[in-house]
Amino acid sequence: MRLSFFLSLIAALLASGSAMAQQSLTPDQIIEALRAPTASTGNIADAVEEATGARGFMYHDMKPIFKSRIVGRAATALLRPVLKHDTRKYPNYALEILDEAAPGSVLVYVLENGLEIAGMGNLMATTAKVRGLEGAVIDGAARDVEEVTRIGFPIFSRAISPATSVGRYVSVAKQVPVICAGILVRPGDYIIGDSDGVVVVPQDAATRVVELIGQYDDKESRMLPIIEREKSMLKALELYNRY
Repeated sequence: MRLSFFLSLIAALLASGSAMAQQSLTPDQIIEALRAPTASTGNIADAVEEATGARGFMYHDMKPIFKSRIVGRAATALLRPVLKHDTRKYPNYALEILDEAAPGSVLVYVLENGLEIAGMGNLMATTAKVRGLEGAVIDGAARDVEEVTRIGFPIFSRAISPATSVGRYVSVAKQVPVICAGILVRPGDYIIGDSDGVVVVPQDAATRVVELIGQYDDKESRMLPIIEREKSMLKALELYNRY
């Protein structure tokens, strides 16, 4: 089944008045729909904003360290700075969630005021890769770029830095809501990232977002032949009003 047809089918079901249309999509169905080539981060960002009334796209500097696309559910950890002379023992929630997150998850690490500090490098990336995680999104920096690229584990971060977090940061919570690059992320929310940036789909709005993506794809598919024929986007908008 073509993915665009899959999206259109979901949109049709959700738009209908049938009992099936009243049911939320399963997480697997949502992931499949969000992986569709027509489900660009741009269309997903538009759909989140229409469905929730709030932006779902992270700050513009959240980018992949190598070209990649990720779709998965969030597993979160929060890290805060610690003084060098603080000798107290802290739980390592960042590594705990690395070991505990389900395959296909996207790690979301927030380092408070941490743009100069790497929240992940080659060892953590190797662990995530062999555990079948989808990727990582770091409100902070990443390091070991060449090695991580060779490993092939997708990392999105706001900066690149050689500085380790060891001795500088402690993890204070896991699987809690966090503000990552300006956007609220709850454990289980859907994370989509590519070269354009990262978008968060709240899990309670995901079915509606998928419906809207299907509608956008249907409109755009109808608009393209008009644009090619008329050499005008305005004429296509007069008919289909995509924007």
